[in-house]
Amino acid sequence: MENAHKLLDGRKIAGEMHQKISADVEVLGTDGWPLKLVSVSIGETDAARLYVRNQKRTAGKLGIAFEERDYPAEISESELLGIIQGLNTDPRVTGIIIQRPTPQHVSVRRLQRAVHPFKDVEGMHPSNIGSIVYEVPKMGPCTAMASVHLLKATKTPLQGLEVTVIGHSAIVGKPIAFLLMAEGATVTVCHHETRNLAMHSRAADVVFVAVGKAGLVTGDMLKPGAVVIDIGINQVDTPDGPKVVGDADFESCAETAGWITPVPGGVGPVTVATLMRNAVTAAQLQRDHYTSEFGTAHSVYAHLPPGSSGAG
Repeated sequence: MENAHKLLDGRKIAGEMHQKISADVEVLGTDGWPLKLVSVSIGETDAARLYVRNQKRTAGKLGIAFEERDYPAEISESELLGIIQGLNTDPRVTGIIIQRPTPQHVSVRRLQRAVHPFKDVEGMHPSNIGSIVYEVPKMGPCTAMASVHLLKATKTPLQGLEVTVIGHSAIVGKPIAFLLMAEGATVTVCHHETRNLAMHSRAADVVFVAVGKAGLVTGDMLKPGAVVIDIGINQVDTPDGPKVVGDADFESCAETAGWITPVPGGVGPVTVATLMRNAVTAAQLQRDHYTSEFGTAHSVYAHLPPGSSGAG
């Protein structure tokens, strides 16, 4: 491909992350802290099944146990909160993932707030998002952290960088802005009320876009040589059938950009790798907590109630 040298290959970058994650998982296991993620899905959704399949496959490659729990769409929110509380108190479970979407009567934010911050491998708990504001991130939202990791992979100096973030969601756009401000970048955040979007994007050295609108950003909206991190995932109809595309028009943007992420194969694989890196961080935090509480981190199973099994 003519512009292949401009591609930020998310699969390659994720593979590099996997090497370090796998080594850390092995060390934790040797220390008696095997990792186990529990995925909670409510109702039948094709999108959730795809995400769960990708997460389970990646976890398996890295030596992380992965348990799928599927609950009927009719389950009450109070029942789910009780289930999450049980997972919080089970020392065999080191990470909890709440799959989206959830049924209308279930608030995904309430479920995420119920997950203990030490087991919040998605980085969605208010305390973990808040830690980004105070510049002490441990487990931030996976997509935001992955997007910044991709930018860093270009070796672009971040101090003084002009960045435009298109999309101001609490779990993607806003965390990206805070993460980059902590690195010394100057960040402009745009949204649906922004006037003259192109004026902001043309002034930027880096453009992040995450709004869910195919082809929103085009090549004539970019500064030559800019980095484009496309976080959007959209399915569009083409003469050859359905196709997954991002929020940036890839062909025109690739002609202008210095670096650009493909969709698929860009932010997605790095997001899953970031989830697994968060899983390692979560287990380390729990190990350190048990060390301070019990004076030893020899084995998570040592702290189970009498008669409990380490299986499951």
